[in-house]
Amino acid sequence: MMWTGKNAVITGGSSGLGLAIARAFARRGARVAIIGLEQHGVEQARSELEKHTEVLPLVADIRNEADVIRCRDAIHSAWGTVDVLVNAAGRSMRGAICDTTPEQFRELFELNVVALVQVTRALLPDLLATRGHVVNIGSLASKAAAKYLGAYPATKHAVAAFSQQLRLELGAKGLHVLLVCPGPIARTGPRLYPLEGEERVLEAARAPGGGVKVKAIDPDRLANKIVKACEKRLVELVVPGRARILFALAQLFPRIGDWLILRFTPH
Repeated sequence: MMWTGKNAVITGGSSGLGLAIARAFARRGARVAIIGLEQHGVEQARSELEKHTEVLPLVADIRNEADVIRCRDAIHSAWGTVDVLVNAAGRSMRGAICDTTPEQFRELFELNVVALVQVTRALLPDLLATRGHVVNIGSLASKAAAKYLGAYPATKHAVAAFSQQLRLELGAKGLHVLLVCPGPIARTGPRLYPLEGEERVLEAARAPGGGVKVKAIDPDRLANKIVKACEKRLVELVVPGRARILFALAQLFPRIGDWLILRFTPH
């Protein structure tokens, strides 16, 4: 198996889609380092994953540069290098755009964008040396904004732009960059953290994906698609795939794009 003996690092790897991705790589023989914010969650994930592979559990706040460097050094001490980085840590929010404060924008950008950049930069020398993979978890909101998501679409648009710049500048040097743009992910339990701002929007917009009218995605199925996309070194994975039609129309005809988005999201 191509992942046997490879080393994968997953931020946000203790729950949700991040844990599913860690599980998918572990089952294919990769060693996995999971980075999570809470000790209990990281240890629970470790207990599950170590049935399949060697696990390096790391508790850290990736918004803090010192924590990121500590994680990098721990990975180097344990395994020497990194073959895959999955930037899965992040949060959503809710709120009318005119009610979303600059401080809320700043806070969400700090986690969804700046922390992602910080981790990527710390591990980039390894990934270039191994001709490895950077997987950035975006969203359908990376491609088209929707109502009542507060600062979230702006942060995910930034993730898409960062992914493209990495690809353009470092793809020729062997780095594979995959941007994943999924719709709402199915949950088997409560959110790890409260969804900020949900009490201030329409009830329909409090649902996963801001109430977008698409079927929730099974995280394990998506995780398997992500691993296969890495094997094929694809540059983008949009789920559901038919959303690409909307995005193409929105680029060519913005008014039609707005009309379609309004049809598929809460009014």
